[in-house]
Amino acid sequence: MLLLRRLCKTRVSTTCTYVINGRLRRLHTRFSVKKDTWSRAERKVCDSVLEHFNTQYTQELGLDLWISAREVLLNPHCWQYAVLLNRFSDLLNIKADLKSLGYYSLLSQPDSPVIGSLQCLVHRDAVRLRTQRHRPGWLKQYYLLNAASMLPVLALAVRDGERVLDLCSAPGGKALAVLQMANPGLLHCNEMDKSRYEWLVKTLESYVPRELRDTLDVTNEDGRDIGGTTTKMFDKVLVDAPCSNDRSWLFSSGAQQVELRLRERTNLPQLQKELLCSALAAVRPGGLVVYSTCTFSRAENQSVVEAVLSTYQGVELVELEEELIVSLSNHFKFAHLHSPLGYLVVPEKGRTWGPMYVCRLRRKPSS
Repeated sequence: MLLLRRLCKTRVSTTCTYVINGRLRRLHTRFSVKKDTWSRAERKVCDSVLEHFNTQYTQELGLDLWISAREVLLNPHCWQYAVLLNRFSDLLNIKADLKSLGYYSLLSQPDSPVIGSLQCLVHRDAVRLRTQRHRPGWLKQYYLLNAASMLPVLALAVRDGERVLDLCSAPGGKALAVLQMANPGLLHCNEMDKSRYEWLVKTLESYVPRELRDTLDVTNEDGRDIGGTTTKMFDKVLVDAPCSNDRSWLFSSGAQQVELRLRERTNLPQLQKELLCSALAAVRPGGLVVYSTCTFSRAENQSVVEAVLSTYQGVELVELEEELIVSLSNHFKFAHLHSPLGYLVVPEKGRTWGPMYVCRLRRKPSS
């Protein structure tokens, strides 16, 4: 009964509000800043999914951590949005203007070998810039995303000239981040789902200049097959795997969609294992593979990595803590996992980033 009372209490928590100050209004012509447009009807919480999450995540995260995260997930009005600047567009004064509005850099070591020219700005409040419209022949200046999405890209640590595979690339935010931090010799962006593939193509057209598109290979293939056709071809591979996507699943609409999603949830770990194995086949000996999801689910995170490590020979875990986790701990809340396999960002009030799980593997040089 006490558990039920605590879980129900967060359901009626006060919605966070957007801050739109005078300076934001004066710069409205350049940066259209808006309040969250989701209406209560559009963002109705699905009770059956919430009940499922309550049971699973109370057990996996612990009651206190799940209640804290749950309060954020149930209130889209308090979600924060990071701004990834596009170095290929005209950024005259844009960074200074955003900083004058309270934005600051997510990354404390600009121009480091790992970060390169990547510029990602965040705000302490739930301020959201309007998404820029796609216009043929014009490159967008920024891309809005969950700041935790930068973790897999930073973990990949792409350097100039490297051959990179983004196995499940749509909608394209992480591919854009790779192109902001380095000049890869090849960036192969793949997306299996046809509609999401078209979304990916449009994203790349909106941000990447024509002269750089020769270094891009954009495909619509089953990611599970790519490892067999590109064996040992890539220096780095990102597997941002299809997952439960806890933020969106909470707002499922209709009994059929709920039933389908809960059924899919049981099948996802097998798909994720096959994708990760495909990535390990595609990476060269000594190369890195980063596996990530945007779910809390242990079955889709640590358990996937654990299963692959136990069956795939010549693969080792590569630590992230000193390189990334410590330096970003002021921005993100990291859960204390029962397993050492990877790191999990858990949203909390004031730091609403996540969920995001990330784990880095290396194919041993002799394999």
